[in-house]
Amino acid sequence: MTNPSILYRGGVLHCPADPSATALLVRDGRIAWLGADADAPAADRVVELGGALVTPAFVDAHVHATDTGLALSGLDLSGTDSAGSVCEAVAAFAATLPADAVVLGHGWDESTWSDRALPDAAALDRAAGGRKVYLSQASIHSALVSAALLAACPDAAAAAGYDPSGWLRRDAHHVVRAAAFASVTRTQRVAAQRRALEHAASLGIAAVHECGGPGISDEEDFTGLLAISGAGVPEVYGYWGELLGAARARELGAVGAGGDLFADGALGSRTAHVSAAYLDGEPGACGHGYVTVEQVRDHLLDCAAHGLQGGFHAIGDAAIGTVLDGFAQAARKVGVDRLRAARHRVEHAEIMSKRLIAGFVEYGIVASMQPAFDRLWGGAGRMYESRLGLDRSLESNPMGAMHGVGVALAFGSDSPVTPLDPWGSVRAAAAHHNPAQRMSVRAAFAAHTRGGWRAVHLDNEGVLALGAPATFAVWDTPAGVERGLPVLQAEDPEARGADDPTPLPVCRATVLRGDVIYQEGTST
Repeated sequence: MTNPSILYRGGVLHCPADPSATALLVRDGRIAWLGADADAPAADRVVELGGALVTPAFVDAHVHATDTGLALSGLDLSGTDSAGSVCEAVAAFAATLPADAVVLGHGWDESTWSDRALPDAAALDRAAGGRKVYLSQASIHSALVSAALLAACPDAAAAAGYDPSGWLRRDAHHVVRAAAFASVTRTQRVAAQRRALEHAASLGIAAVHECGGPGISDEEDFTGLLAISGAGVPEVYGYWGELLGAARARELGAVGAGGDLFADGALGSRTAHVSAAYLDGEPGACGHGYVTVEQVRDHLLDCAAHGLQGGFHAIGDAAIGTVLDGFAQAARKVGVDRLRAARHRVEHAEIMSKRLIAGFVEYGIVASMQPAFDRLWGGAGRMYESRLGLDRSLESNPMGAMHGVGVALAFGSDSPVTPLDPWGSVRAAAAHHNPAQRMSVRAAFAAHTRGGWRAVHLDNEGVLALGAPATFAVWDTPAGVERGLPVLQAEDPEARGADDPTPLPVCRATVLRGDVIYQEGTST
């Protein structure tokens, strides 16, 4: 028995093959017809679009669903601006919890504070009334913890990255993170995952790439998320980031053995592996590389043996150089063509050079990037300048240069590192702080839609075309529409840029393979 056919008419369709199209017919999960309203065939049901914009739905190519859901319902520290305001927020939130609960918070970023002194473990103890406290920095590569949590994790003191002040990085951070999240019940995790996916759907996102792995999410968390994929929520494509873990990734249902397989850390915590020292850290400190060239090579060969896509989290240019050297060694074993066919990925790819970009082109590497990183931390007076200096900061996140030479791009948020915000990401890519790195709205939109599908080898998705999956979003566009895409830039040149106040489109509905997974007016 076929499903009822649905005609969506009276809209503005982003359909480059037929720019005059105003309607589409959905039958059995696919687009069965496209064209003008006057020529529309009969359908079992008609949806009047009232001039709304219809586009392919977004794909977020890098998320952490459980963390995102917990952040949406937990302690949000993104608005804090001092050690005192962090402690005040902790105290107010802790007062709502049982005495034995763990305080989980996320999002503080001292690089934006006028006084960058952090609250220590004792101060967090006092604020939380003696409760265990875990507060992840915006990058999720370091955390502030209370004395109570330190006492509950004695192994952390012997791990790399430990600091008795309570600001933990590297291995010590992984120890306390595991202990803190052990307090979250399985029921709470499932609820958080569903909340994150429902929120994504409300923003016109129909698919996400979950980046899990040891130290990020446990196996039950990962497989539990995959189990609800597409069940009234966006589809989930999982990446399991375990070195030489291709067999295990396949067993867990992952599409790739990569994602957050760490070649280095993050700029926010000064653990990204860079070739020139940080300007605001310990003298000569260049962060940390977590894998060797040989390990990269062997991981790629393991992926090839299992017919699986691989990849690495690599932010700093030194880490990316290590990854590319590993690609070169793997190519000597299996050939460049086989590496290119796999579409291996690098997540973030923030500090690049012409040589590194050329390596991405040579090996067909997909760059899974987050335009919001530049919007939040790029430009003068922001975190990248503090860490790297202005010139190096303006060379970061070179999406325009990479797109210009044919690097395959897939855009995402790294939520909860930055919020799920696809149109905001499109605008951020088009309004990069460095004008030389800007992309057109059309190219940025493609990277956030079709680019995400291509990154998981689904090349026929992410377009409005006859026979394609009926996966699209319907938008109110206060900014207006030009040639099927919103006008995202202010008319006043001085108002343009990453902080442009021009309103962004608002999602009215999200459709995944013909099924409505979000309808305006429903709660998320």
